[in-house]
Amino acid sequence: MKNKIKELRLDHEKTQQELADLVGVSSRTIISLENQKYNPSVLIAHRIASVFGLAIEDVFIFEDVDYL
Repeated sequence: MKNKIKELRLDHEKTQQELADLVGVSSRTIISLENQKYNPSVLIAHRIASVFGLAIEDVFIFEDVDYL
């Protein structure tokens, strides 16, 4: 799953630590997310989307949708 976290974070002029604090995770988690090395739980995905005032689908790109 890809995401737009880094792009959104930079557009909103937030550091990785500031975003991490707002979401309630470590900055390492934000780094891993931005590097596409970690898929968040639904709760974390919701928190991140909420920080940017967006829906989860606007932040995270679900590529494998074979189940449809």
